[in-house]
Amino acid sequence: MSDPETTTEPALRRWRTAAASRSEQLGALLLLTATIAAIGWANLSGSYEQFWGTDVRLSLGDAAIHLDLYHLVNDALMAFFFFAVGLEVKQELTIGELTDRSRAIVPATAAAAGLVVPAFIFWLVAGGSGAAHAWGVVISTDTAFLVGALALIAPKHPARLRVFLLTLAVVDDIGALGAIAIFYTDEVHVGPLAIALAALAVIAMVRFLPSGRGPLYAALSVVVWFGLHEAGVHATLAGVAVALLIPVAEPRRHDVERVVELTRAFRQSPNPAYAAAASRQLRESISINERLQRSFGPYVAYVILPIFALANAGVVLDGPTLERAAGSSVTWAVIAGLVVGKLLGITLATVVVQRTGMGVLAPGLTIGRVTGGAALSGIGFTISLLIIGIAIDDPALQDEARVGVLVASVVAFALGWTILAVLDRRRPVTPPGSTLLRPFDPDRDHFVGPADAPIMLVEYGDFECPFCSRATGMVTEVMNHFGEDIVWVWRHLPLHQPHPHAELAARAYEAADLQDHRLEMSRALWANQDRLERLDLLRYADEIGLDVDRFEADLASEAVARRVTEDEDDADLMDLHSTPTFFVGTARHHGNWDAPTLIAALEASRRA
Repeated sequence: MSDPETTTEPALRRWRTAAASRSEQLGALLLLTATIAAIGWANLSGSYEQFWGTDVRLSLGDAAIHLDLYHLVNDALMAFFFFAVGLEVKQELTIGELTDRSRAIVPATAAAAGLVVPAFIFWLVAGGSGAAHAWGVVISTDTAFLVGALALIAPKHPARLRVFLLTLAVVDDIGALGAIAIFYTDEVHVGPLAIALAALAVIAMVRFLPSGRGPLYAALSVVVWFGLHEAGVHATLAGVAVALLIPVAEPRRHDVERVVELTRAFRQSPNPAYAAAASRQLRESISINERLQRSFGPYVAYVILPIFALANAGVVLDGPTLERAAGSSVTWAVIAGLVVGKLLGITLATVVVQRTGMGVLAPGLTIGRVTGGAALSGIGFTISLLIIGIAIDDPALQDEARVGVLVASVVAFALGWTILAVLDRRRPVTPPGSTLLRPFDPDRDHFVGPADAPIMLVEYGDFECPFCSRATGMVTEVMNHFGEDIVWVWRHLPLHQPHPHAELAARAYEAADLQDHRLEMSRALWANQDRLERLDLLRYADEIGLDVDRFEADLASEAVARRVTEDEDDADLMDLHSTPTFFVGTARHHGNWDAPTLIAALEASRRA
């Protein structure tokens, strides 16, 4: 019988993807609704400015800060938004897309160009307005609106474009936050800044405490915020500074297995102690960065950003304002910077980086689709509106700039939608990995069964992956069902980040194959997935009767390493990123991979 976890995992992954898309659509819809409400409020009632000008007092002991509601939202509430941005930046830099240089260099360079080119265009257009220094208004893409717009447009096979745009948005956010810190901070007071830095130093050490980390993180974060605010640095940067010090890591196998042990103990003897221990271990098996992203994300998307839009998007669109905006170089500088600057900067940088060989686009991602994404990147809303309030003092110029942001966002959305829709009709994307890239080669591939069997099952797997371990029994059941009518082919796909020993285990398999003992080695590897260090592999080699000296030499040889890398390269070109991945014949198998499902798919391929 197949393991229930193996049959539900692919369906769970699809459900999570669909749920993320719905969440992004809802977040963008709430942000849009709040924007329309702010504009309506400002134009239909004179209470808008009065309400957001209401005084608020924040105090910490003897220290007190007087703010109005507008600045409370922009300086305090938005610190939570930048905290969420900082968590995402830290994750991407540590275990995400930005750790792969060849893949990350394209969106990172495109993002840099998407910062510089819009700023330069703004400076050229607004040069005579006295507001040329406000170029920061056009450098940032609104990530929430961007992913929401992409989910709403729903181009065919959007996964790689979405990853590209999210990676670009992370670098974009880093640049925008740096601009706020460097160019839009007027005067710095050393004393409060020193207090904030000292609190950050303590935050960096909190990770080493055995317990009570959450409350301490929260208390010290408040100190950092007050310190930066009193120092004259825009206080929202406290969110980023704290987030970058929050640890992030892939779940460790030992922690996950400990959860299983405690859950089993609770099942056998239900009591509060086991329940508390299992719950605590389950929570701590996921890094605090990811837990905070999950807990803060909905509040940021569904509460904080809509409130921010409500407080900042309320521009009066009466005749005089629109007339001034139509003839304002600031308005047109914002529109040109966001719409033209983002489109040109991101697209041209991508072309240059790809054609010079400095980086590569992910499989299934084309320049045309990047161009559509670049157009959508002109939706500059959250940070654009924030910088308007920081960089421009004249209320009339602020309104003209806000009109530019609103117009640019609408134009960018329409332009991106048009480009992606036209591409889907005229140049539809074939999803990478739908067909087996390299045909089965009996002289090169590892296989079980007759080489000329009418049915073929190809598996890309990882010796440290628990799902692959469970799949071995399923494959045996499939092989027994078809007998001599099937050939099973094994190829390597070590997932380096979550499974640091997988590549060495794959090399051990290849080294054992050179002595005709690969099947014995594979059984040892599956049975000992949590013990795959070099000394462990040498012990397994001795136990199955290999020449250990030869095995050790082969384990370190370039020929064996190249054999594993060739399989990895094929998987990369097909954009395979999870294990196990199966091909029925030469067609990618999607969905569950329990034995009955695969048997049905293989029977269908034989009849086709």
